[in-house]
Amino acid sequence: MPGCRDPARDHRGGPSVSKATPFDLSPPSPLQFDQLTSALTGDERQVLLEHGTESPFCGVLLTEKRAGVYCCRLCGLPLFLAGSKFDSRTGWPSFTSPFNESHLNYVRDTSYGMVRTEIRCARCGSHQGHVFDDGPPPTHQRYCINSVSLEFAAGDESLPDKLGRGAPEGVVWTPAVK
Repeated sequence: MPGCRDPARDHRGGPSVSKATPFDLSPPSPLQFDQLTSALTGDERQVLLEHGTESPFCGVLLTEKRAGVYCCRLCGLPLFLAGSKFDSRTGWPSFTSPFNESHLNYVRDTSYGMVRTEIRCARCGSHQGHVFDDGPPPTHQRYCINSVSLEFAAGDESLPDKLGRGAPEGVVWTPAVK
């Protein structure tokens, strides 16, 4: 289907996206998951756990312009760098590529009579949004993400360490200079 990413094709991200990651991608324990989900608001629960979608143009991160990292609201895994964010005029934060390819899972979504590719956090499985093939160059990808699914760590702030796993979580993220 035009404009929709085929999860079977391995063309996610651009040439700068690495699959190697210093982050622990093992899922939270059942106790940790219960603790993380007990702190969610009703809106966060509906989107992250029930695969809902927040209303467009209302997310608190839609107009965020600072340098930093967008992390999973539930488990804190970094998902997108601020430098890949762009204004898609759709009403949801949009990104051209992920923080790291291995931090996302891609799932075929046929709900509502459409064929789309759902984006989930690779560590905790929470719903983030969808990815489409109608983004700007160089990736031509549009990761359309719910604000309520994300937590923003500004460039001078430590990344969240919600699971107590230590560095690189819980420290200020400094991307490698190429």
